[in-house]
Amino acid sequence: MDYPGNLFAVAAPSGTGKSSLVKALLELDSHLVVSISHTTRKPRGQEQDGREYHFIGEPEFRAMVDAGQFVEWAEVHGNLYGTSRGAIEERIVRGHDVLLEIDWQGALQIKHLFPNAVLIFLLPPSWDELLQRLQRRGEDGPEVIAQRMANARVEVSKARHFDFVIINALFETALFDLKAIVHSQRLKYASLQRARPAVFAALDLL
Repeated sequence: MDYPGNLFAVAAPSGTGKSSLVKALLELDSHLVVSISHTTRKPRGQEQDGREYHFIGEPEFRAMVDAGQFVEWAEVHGNLYGTSRGAIEERIVRGHDVLLEIDWQGALQIKHLFPNAVLIFLLPPSWDELLQRLQRRGEDGPEVIAQRMANARVEVSKARHFDFVIINALFETALFDLKAIVHSQRLKYASLQRARPAVFAALDLL
């Protein structure tokens, strides 16, 4: 089914700067809304329930899976993450552009269910830089960081399946690239046709 709104999914290994870039983009683009995922992991730092994630227990999460409430879900770093089908469809049906901050597994599931979705993968400039970023965060011990680095090698290998790839070496440049992708998608013929059917009809283009 074609929806008037666009759906964007951004994936990246831990420490690549995904959350910071998504937050900055949302502050710049008032037509873009974020779909908040559910997760069984504990909040970090200043994270709040209902803002960064819906933090729930594993029994509740499993019940939502069984009820078919997730458009995608996956286990990442030992925690469960899922995206509500209803939350996405409600927004894009209304013509909103929705952005998902998601893992690579979920992004590929999204593409299967929403063929018009745009998948964006963020890469670190190097393995050394990624390691330094994880260490500078000060959130994880050496064993967890080592596991995140191992997971990152698997995650990076999946970038070839995405529509766009951004190398986050310089934050401002990566943000510009992310904005450009969103804007370019909105200007595609099919996207504009879905978003502005009255104009296309008036010009005998439907």
